[in-house]
Amino acid sequence: MTDLTMIWALILAFAVFVYVVLDGFDLGIGILYPFFPEKKDRDIMMNSVAPVWDGNETWLVLGGGGLFAAFPLAYSIILPALYPPIIAMLLALIFRGVAFEFRWRAETAIGRKAWDGAFIAGSVVAAFAQGIALGALLQGIEVEGRAYAGGWWDWLTPFTVLSGVAVVAGYGFLGACWLNLKLEGEVQAHVRRRARAFGIATVAGIVAVSLATPFLEPVYFSRWFGWPEILWVSPVPVAVALLTLGLGWSLVTDGRDWLPFVLALALFGLCFVGLGVSMWPYVIPPSVTLAEAAAPESSQMFMLVGAAVLIPIILAYTAYAYWVFRGKMDPEEGYH
Repeated sequence: MTDLTMIWALILAFAVFVYVVLDGFDLGIGILYPFFPEKKDRDIMMNSVAPVWDGNETWLVLGGGGLFAAFPLAYSIILPALYPPIIAMLLALIFRGVAFEFRWRAETAIGRKAWDGAFIAGSVVAAFAQGIALGALLQGIEVEGRAYAGGWWDWLTPFTVLSGVAVVAGYGFLGACWLNLKLEGEVQAHVRRRARAFGIATVAGIVAVSLATPFLEPVYFSRWFGWPEILWVSPVPVAVALLTLGLGWSLVTDGRDWLPFVLALALFGLCFVGLGVSMWPYVIPPSVTLAEAAAPESSQMFMLVGAAVLIPIILAYTAYAYWVFRGKMDPEEGYH
């Protein structure tokens, strides 16, 4: 495997992770909406992400475009295998974006509730579809030669459904931690209660997926339970357990509203590390490695020059947007 292939693998992993944590709490707002029926609460919840929500999805475009350019073989196999959940995710994101704007223009309570329902459905479906896609990739895609050889419904299994539910719970937890950071008063107290419930569901989902994953492929099992590999990977579940204790403490202790969100990001980071441990060096387990799927070195180098310019600009814009709209939300001053 060339150094350029490794660099592009890290770039794409970074882009996907940033998308998950940024758009994750954004989608989490919609997942939490049913627990906050009051219009004033929903308005301030939506206003907490209104300045940044559309920019968060830049990372999804970067990840998808980067996969197409840097690992074209993987792109040509993964998309036919996952067309239904990917199409569902994209349609849900589009419908959710429309609902995000149109709910503010609704002239009647019924119209506003309809758009709120669309916002909720779009958020849940997008999150669930992303979990389905992750689970389908992790459980393995049937490949023959250089093409997808599976069926239309191969992506739908008990494991992928479990992954989808876990992602919905995780995004809801991220959204609750974000709102805890941004809100004050009675609505914040309600958010913290929901954060505890979604936190328990998230940890349960992580444990369930982690216990099931080693039994999907022999290489996963040997990676996590073989000797001496277990010595190298054991810090990951230990760190997850410590972070879980820290999150529980942070959600019952006042005065550090930023801490649950930071710890939640760290928890998602560890989940990504665990995913990388399981899948390495495959981009499509257990058939196609990163080296086999990579574009020619000349193409990778050409794209790397563009990425070296583009990614810092995206990072700078993102950091500036979050800095400008930092701090607690004022209920009397909405973004819209």
